[in-house]
Amino acid sequence: MAGSASRLKDIAKQTGFSVNTVSLALRNSPRIPDETRRQIAEAAAKLNYLPNQVAKSLVMRETRSIGLILTDLTNPVLTAMAQAVELELTNRGYTTLFATSNNKLDLERSLIETFWARRVDGMLIFPCQHGELEHIRDLRARNFPVVLLVGDADAGVDAVCMDERAGAHKAVAHLLDNGHRRIAFLDSASDKGNYEKSEGYTSAMAAVGLSVDPTLIITPEGSDVAGGYLAMETLVQNNTGATALLAATDSLALGALRYCIKSGIKVPDDMAIFGFDNIEFAEHAVISLSSVDYDIESISKMAIERVISLINAKGLLPPPQITQVEPDLMIRESTL
Repeated sequence: MAGSASRLKDIAKQTGFSVNTVSLALRNSPRIPDETRRQIAEAAAKLNYLPNQVAKSLVMRETRSIGLILTDLTNPVLTAMAQAVELELTNRGYTTLFATSNNKLDLERSLIETFWARRVDGMLIFPCQHGELEHIRDLRARNFPVVLLVGDADAGVDAVCMDERAGAHKAVAHLLDNGHRRIAFLDSASDKGNYEKSEGYTSAMAAVGLSVDPTLIITPEGSDVAGGYLAMETLVQNNTGATALLAATDSLALGALRYCIKSGIKVPDDMAIFGFDNIEFAEHAVISLSSVDYDIESISKMAIERVISLINAKGLLPPPQITQVEPDLMIRESTL
């Protein structure tokens, strides 16, 4: 039988027991004597028998798998999130089916339907456009367990996420407390309809009576280090008078820091720089980077806890629940 899949009737033929007895024994039924179970288990091992998980999932109406859709694997936060989710789901006996939308809404929709067709038990989704969620609301309307990894109170879908508004507000408030008034913002997400960090920036400025100067808002090309470098170059060449900045990601902040070092701009004396997400490289930069912390472990565990509770819910799903974790600030050399 080596090299081909054994079936219950192969084990029955080998042992002389009926197919029904073999099936019960392999499920450890107390109706089958211990010695019979032992003989059947030994025969199953010799024949390399594996249970038909597809058939089992159809009978049990579960696949013990959860789909995870992220936007961009070049983002170190999302890479870490994928690893944390997979480890936690493995510990809970689930398989992770993983995909990335590459920040394309049409691909995100297609991936959701693909996972639906593969009969995953639930989904965790980091949407590429936080304001375009109708297709995900439709998924929940099918009574399907889905949890967002970003979300607002009016999302209409369960979400467990960092409170990005609060994080941006706290970071800008820290810069304001240090005496800065010309604070720039490197905003890589508003062009995708993700305004949370921008709103936090604006609210912190308004709290001290400052309106937002559009010349201080720079939209980088991408969210990576190169984008931050070029955005910082634009900020300086435009003579905005900025003395501090908040970057929407640590990668952007590291790019801005690199430009400052190469251009003789002293950090933090001439330019204070605040990042977002607290990736590993932030702490170990040449000038350690202040950053808004992203508690990946807590958020991933709470999101998994929620989606599993929805999977186990009887009947209609309960009303959506939004859990936003307020982040802490990691204050380092770049803003002291």
